[in-house]
Amino acid sequence: MVIKILVLFLSAFLAGMLALFMPQWKEKNFKMILIFAGSYLFSITVLHILPELFANRDSAYYMGLYVLIGFLLQQVLEFLSSGIEHGHIHHHGGGRNTVWMVMIGLSLHAFLEGTLLSQQPSLTGHHHGSETLMFGIIMHKAPAAFALVAVLLSSLKKNTVLVLLLVFALASPLGMISSGLLQEQSILTAEAMDVLFGLVAGGFLHISTTIFFESSPHHKFHFKRLLISLLAALVAIASEYLL
Repeated sequence: MVIKILVLFLSAFLAGMLALFMPQWKEKNFKMILIFAGSYLFSITVLHILPELFANRDSAYYMGLYVLIGFLLQQVLEFLSSGIEHGHIHHHGGGRNTVWMVMIGLSLHAFLEGTLLSQQPSLTGHHHGSETLMFGIIMHKAPAAFALVAVLLSSLKKNTVLVLLLVFALASPLGMISSGLLQEQSILTAEAMDVLFGLVAGGFLHISTTIFFESSPHHKFHFKRLLISLLAALVAIASEYLL
């Protein structure tokens, strides 16, 4: 568990530090990374999370509702974060209220993601927190941390940005620790965890599909982006079924 916490924290923190000390970067390359991350996130949601959630007959009937609610909830969170988690880096206001809204939206989402990695099994008998899922969250959090720092640097001092980056980097580890402790104390039941997983799965679907749609706003065919998406899907398939 300690290793997972460190990996979660460092993946976001180091990605943010990269943006902090690298003023010159190519947005085109960043978008390619986002496409890979979005494709991988979508793939593990379809291959890993949803099958586990719907495998439990007792909760399967309502699980689609929880996924839908999670999908809609992510729209609210993205209103707060201004869509930074899927690459909206430019055209953000620099006011104090905007900064707080971005931090609340991104940190809350990161906290919920961390709950997926608790080591307690759900009613289906599976462990949601596999290495496949871990890699997917890292692939999502690292670009989000980079984009967050890039946005905050336009209006805040570096020291302030560093503190906010620390807060964001700690959000997922705190989610993981909190859900694990609540399950051990029988406060957070297996049924409640499955509902939570459904909500987060809906959020993953929203983020990943938004990345796909925004990567080609004029609906043009991009062979390079298609190859990146296929590569990410193949990596997800290999990590789920072969590793």
